Amino acid sequence: METEESAGAVIGDSRRGALLEAAVGVFARYGFRKASMDEVARAAGVSRQGLYLLFADKEALFRKALTYKLTRQLSAAVVALSRAGDPLETRLIAACDEWAGQFIGTMGADAADLMCASTSLAGDTLTQYEALFENALALAIEASPLLNFCTAAGVLPTDAAKALHATARGLKQGCQSRQEFVRGMTAAARMFCAPLNPPASRKE
Repeated sequence: METEESAGAVIGDSRRGALLEAAVGVFARYGFRKASMDEVARAAGVSRQGLYLLFADKEALFRKALTYKLTRQLSAAVVALSRAGDPLETRLIAACDEWAGQFIGTMGADAADLMCASTSLAGDTLTQYEALFENALALAIEASPLLNFCTAAGVLPTDAAKALHATARGLKQGCQSRQEFVRGMTAAARMFCAPLNPPASRKE
């Protein structure tokens, strides 16, 4: 049997990406336990045999699908943070939305076990990508005028990034829609960036 890497080379990166995207959709709809390889094969338009040629089992497919999705989320977040023409507040909101807001309101009723599966099957990968996201947030803060206010307050950019990420995680768990998530992140980022936007002095 071909290895996963050599089989992936045969179908090409774009086809493999489409297959993993289909797998992400199936897992999001059914959760890990109820998702089946047959369902993924149908969604991706490949045979069951062809799917097993690429992935030994559902666990292997889930790990690859998770890594694929995390990579895309992180890339989109970094792009949002890199938009130098936008205020820091706008970039922070957009980055957190790309990282944590995508699936809110779109998950199936049976998908509650996905976080448990992510932790048990790919905990190290998830931790690695979360650290990369927090590092991207910290770098954006360091490169902005907000760094001076953080320094004056005795707050490290890395700690500020962890706090923003924790806020995004909490909102992801509690919000019913992506719009609600964005409103919550807007409030958090606006308060965080308030030193950059002092209120106009009151006229006597």
